[in-house]
Amino acid sequence: MASASREGLYTQITSRIVAELEAGTVPWVQPWASAAAPPGLPRNAATGRPYSGINILLLWAAAMDHGFPAQRWLTFRQAMQLGGNVRKGAHGTMVVFADRFVPERERERARASGGEPVPVPFLKRFTLFNVAQCEGLPPDAGALSEGGAPPAPRLDLILPRIGALIAASGARLRIGGDCAFYAPIDDLVMVPPPEAFFDSVNWHRTALHELAHWTGHKSRLDRDQRGPFGSAGYAREELVAEMAGAFLCAALGIEPTVRHADYLASWLAVLRQDSRAIVRAASAASRAAAFLLAFDVQGAGAGAEEEEAGGP
Repeated sequence: MASASREGLYTQITSRIVAELEAGTVPWVQPWASAAAPPGLPRNAATGRPYSGINILLLWAAAMDHGFPAQRWLTFRQAMQLGGNVRKGAHGTMVVFADRFVPERERERARASGGEPVPVPFLKRFTLFNVAQCEGLPPDAGALSEGGAPPAPRLDLILPRIGALIAASGARLRIGGDCAFYAPIDDLVMVPPPEAFFDSVNWHRTALHELAHWTGHKSRLDRDQRGPFGSAGYAREELVAEMAGAFLCAALGIEPTVRHADYLASWLAVLRQDSRAIVRAASAASRAAAFLLAFDVQGAGAGAEEEEAGGP
């Protein structure tokens, strides 16, 4: 019975991780943390000890889902021991405790046979609450649990050349939140603040990727951006933005990376169905990069003429 319960717990945890992967999120590789909570390992607010193993992923996911402003967690009892309490109606986050114990039956067997008792692994679930879900805690229990305005974005972390390009382009780029996206209906680019990224260079890679999407608006390069998430059209636009971002990084002296490796399967599906797709996407990416590089007032020869390849 205990074994069945343990397997059920493993299944529950695995299902959560699989759901995140299927949603396009790699829970252990994120270019930024939640804009509310700073990067770091989750810790117990009462003891200061960091959580480990699968609990890191479970608590990171909860912090991202709910926008918690701190990586500090408590049990219900610990909150009371610190003189506070969990707010009414707050829902906790399940974590697990793994250990081993020796059942009495195994001890008897070992005594009878003269051998060593074999410990049995066990997995136990318990519930944690973020300090943001509590009230009345001392200030050093995790900070920000009583609210307060988030700090202003660290605009000084943005490279001057990139900042000047964005300003010259006239793009409506807003810094904040914990998601990066381009909204065609509002013609708006949203990127988390630079300090929310584990490495500030990733802010530039992310911003350039989203600006590549911005070039596809009907008032600019007029690409078809109507494909819903998961569709072939969506994958094509992501492929264009991914390559355009890489081209821009190379032109602007930033080491490019594949930021959306989780779209690999959908890209492969598009390329296998249409042998011309990669040529068309690369051509569209070059046009997007050239459009943005025309605003690179600090770069010499940034607006060099592109070579058209493949046609429509």
